[in-house]
Amino acid sequence: MSERVQKVLSQWGIASRRKAEKMILAGRIQINGQTVSLGDKVDLTVDILHVDGKPIKLSDRPQFIYLLLNKPPGVVSTCWDPQNRSTVIDLLPQDLKQGTGIHPVGRLDFASSGALILTNDGNLTLGLTHPRYHLPKTYLVELDRFISKKDLTVWRQGIILEGRKTLPAKVKLIESNKSGKTIEIILTEGRNRQIRRVAEKLGYQVNKLHRTKIGSICLNSFSLDQLPLGKYRHLQSTEINFLKNSFNTKL
Repeated sequence: MSERVQKVLSQWGIASRRKAEKMILAGRIQINGQTVSLGDKVDLTVDILHVDGKPIKLSDRPQFIYLLLNKPPGVVSTCWDPQNRSTVIDLLPQDLKQGTGIHPVGRLDFASSGALILTNDGNLTLGLTHPRYHLPKTYLVELDRFISKKDLTVWRQGIILEGRKTLPAKVKLIESNKSGKTIEIILTEGRNRQIRRVAEKLGYQVNKLHRTKIGSICLNSFSLDQLPLGKYRHLQSTEINFLKNSFNTKL
């Protein structure tokens, strides 16, 4: 399978995509003896890739890593930030972030917290972020005031954002929270800042937004303790299989 050279270098843990682009522009990368240009692709099953004269083999690829992170607010869901803010990669130990090609799958906005998957499995990332794949994600949302039954109904049915209606969502009031300001939302799409934008359109502000679940993968379960903010755990084999099987049946 052919992939862009900078993607391969990133997944093999040789360089970030940004650094790989600079290496390509500097003429440091060759495929089959020819200097690479931006946009070129490589298939390591048939092509010979050299970085600074050193051959890169298919067998050099790091072992696949699958993590669940409880992202704190104030951390960016990227591998690198131009504003030098703390990223989710900064929360990992050196042996996981150095030379592995690990990256977040999708995003949680800067002010939000909760469940985020990190991996260096490019096929899994592609499957989970494919437009046709609607993996349900569960959120706890604290609003600035009590939400009416009418607005709950509107939110469930969908609302127009930038000329396109959101998909139906499961939205319920958390009865145990007597303030009436906390709701649980299950989305099957993930437009940019969708929950915050819908809330604003209905006349509410989001005080806190925390993702508790990605599909059936939880920050806590009967067999595992609650994952603290800023901490991660390796996904169990059943969870990895769930992710792979669920999008393979839809694409």
